[in-house]
Amino acid sequence: MKTILLAASPLSQPFFQHAFLAGTAIAAACGLVGYFLVLRAQVFTGDALSHVAFTGAMAALAFGVDLRLGLFAATIGMALLFGTLGRRARPDDVVIGSVFSWILGLGAFFITLYTTSRSTTNGTAGISVLFGSIFGISADSAVVAALVAAGVALLVVLIARPLLFATLDEAVAAARGVPVRLLGFGFLALAGISAAEATQAVGSLLLLGLLAAPAGAAIRLTDHPYRALALSAGLAVLEMWAGLFASYAVPKMPPSFAIMAVATAVYAATFLIRRPAHVPRARSAVPTKE
Repeated sequence: MKTILLAASPLSQPFFQHAFLAGTAIAAACGLVGYFLVLRAQVFTGDALSHVAFTGAMAALAFGVDLRLGLFAATIGMALLFGTLGRRARPDDVVIGSVFSWILGLGAFFITLYTTSRSTTNGTAGISVLFGSIFGISADSAVVAALVAAGVALLVVLIARPLLFATLDEAVAAARGVPVRLLGFGFLALAGISAAEATQAVGSLLLLGLLAAPAGAAIRLTDHPYRALALSAGLAVLEMWAGLFASYAVPKMPPSFAIMAVATAVYAATFLIRRPAHVPRARSAVPTKE
């Protein structure tokens, strides 16, 4: 009996191990990046990147190249373009809205091209891009995804202090010598990478939830910026784990749905907690010169 139970354990299954490894790192990176997306009022950028991820993936498939190449090239390139067209590398909602329909139309064109010319190669690829396929990720892909996501998380931590200062008080940060524009572009590049990574886990349709929900919950739970940053990453990881285990326990439940269901439930639960509103100050993010 004990042997049967051990064999049934999800962590004993290779496909679950791969999903757990990649999902943990991806969730941590999305939690960190998502915190700044929410704090900088750039959630619309994350929404746009979800459509860009789909279009980039479909373009790669249509032209017969690796899907991940299209994902990363499209999301990073478009994120930087948004920053270039915005002020101080901050995407402008009008700019994003103007290209939104064009991106969707381009995605429809590429998926039509793919399904009519290359669908026999991988007929489920389009569905995987839309809804994710984390349980189908290979061992090599899981390692690569984990390393890339860990790199994103590390870079966010390294730039967190000046980025927080530039986010809370851009004018003062620029006057104090903080490279506001360069930080903006760097952060947008990290957001693009995170979007591409999250697409592999939860799909392009749901990646915004992984970027925004944990961060939104963290900001509602604490006013301290660094605690909120850590809490956002922690919540994202716990929600990823809960979703993976729930999907394993209920095979008919897609993992992307389970992950987003948990993330939404956690965010909704924060509305039951009442606390006085407070906006973090820039002086807590950078030392004062005497």
